[in-house]
Amino acid sequence: MPITGFFIRHLQWPLMEMLKENRTRHYLQDLRLAQNLDKDVLLDRQRLKLGKLLQHAVQNVPAYKEFAAEWKERSDSPERFLQRLPVLTKNHFRLHGDQYLTEGVPPHKLISNRTGGSTGEPTRFFLERAAVERYEAARWLGLSWHGIQMGDPCVMIWGSPLELNQQQARRYRWKERWLKNRLLLSAYALDERRLETHLRFIQRFRPTYLYGYTSALHTLAQMMLDRGWTLGIRLKAVVSTAETLHEHQRKTIMKAFQAPVINEYGARDGGIIAYQCHAGHMHAFSDNCFLEVVDPITHIPVFPGKTGALLVTDLHNTVMPRLRYQVGDVIAFSQEECSCGINFPLLSSIDGREDDMFIAQNGQYVHGHYFNHIVRNLDSFRTFQLVQHEPRRLSLKLVKEPDRYLPADEARLLAGIRSALGDVHIQVAYVDHIPLSPSGKMRYAIRECPLMNALPLE
Repeated sequence: MPITGFFIRHLQWPLMEMLKENRTRHYLQDLRLAQNLDKDVLLDRQRLKLGKLLQHAVQNVPAYKEFAAEWKERSDSPERFLQRLPVLTKNHFRLHGDQYLTEGVPPHKLISNRTGGSTGEPTRFFLERAAVERYEAARWLGLSWHGIQMGDPCVMIWGSPLELNQQQARRYRWKERWLKNRLLLSAYALDERRLETHLRFIQRFRPTYLYGYTSALHTLAQMMLDRGWTLGIRLKAVVSTAETLHEHQRKTIMKAFQAPVINEYGARDGGIIAYQCHAGHMHAFSDNCFLEVVDPITHIPVFPGKTGALLVTDLHNTVMPRLRYQVGDVIAFSQEECSCGINFPLLSSIDGREDDMFIAQNGQYVHGHYFNHIVRNLDSFRTFQLVQHEPRRLSLKLVKEPDRYLPADEARLLAGIRSALGDVHIQVAYVDHIPLSPSGKMRYAIRECPLMNALPLE
């Protein structure tokens, strides 16, 4: 919608900057200038920001105050001092999160967030406005590398927030449509029998780009190829996010939508970490975060090109600094040079989330995030794993949260699963822990049966 995009760019954003002091476009311009700086200058900028954050943390954050004396002796080398701090795991942070809040921060400056992440473990945390706006700036910079600008129309293959009531859901959709120029096609209800409806929905809106879960985009693309159908409109790109983008998925999505596929890498509790440039490389936003790749067991840094556990230090979230936060992904740095002219450092591989699409009894495809949305709003469970062995047979492993478990929460979870998948048999098992996958992550949604044509069409 050209008129809506023009309105957003030339009226809405200036008004937000004037009335609400939104600085997203300011941060975007700062990042745009930084991407062309010499690599040594970029490192100096990052080192300066890291030093300021560490100074703040050891003075004002209870969890880091014990390192104040050592910081005085090592403040000339922020990177080396950082490596002497303990790795912050999600489990430790979840149990001791209050120790990471900056002392004396007014409650109105705290932006609450909560995520199950790739491990399915609910993690509550707080952000400050500047950090959120810098995340958005990084996303818009990455999109701009492909000719996409603020206000361009977008169809998101995404999940609706399940916790919203009817009135809140209407307000959410209105804001998405008129303030962000985005429409939502639910990743929780893709249906091969409604493929024509799905495509007409996209065609009527005429988006500049699609944005969505990798597996949901791949599922929609495969349905189109199976029917021999095309979208019939020109897209600048299809943006894949929230999961690992495998090469076979990229090829399928690109073939179906006849558009380049862009990989976005980030996490709700880690921000927008990296974006793919037009040359095909993943550039990490080093102006926003300090990344470390370490051995998963020893936490010793590994050489570029070797995979390891990713530790993220957000350089701008001073209300709740999380230093060396282990997001649960396995990545590798690259020493290659990129021909695109962007000087942000490169990532050579990303082993991100491995969500799966499930098949419902009515023939719809349900994204694995659906179940995580349910569990992350329940206090009874530390983590879970749902496996669809056959369309009608599933197993559910639950790790109870000590002293918080309520049978009503379990009933609510089972009802939510059946609401999405239909009358299925669910074998429930209570376990103390759930083994990690070979990639080092705990997959919370696994489908073992074939997805396509798993159920006969009526």
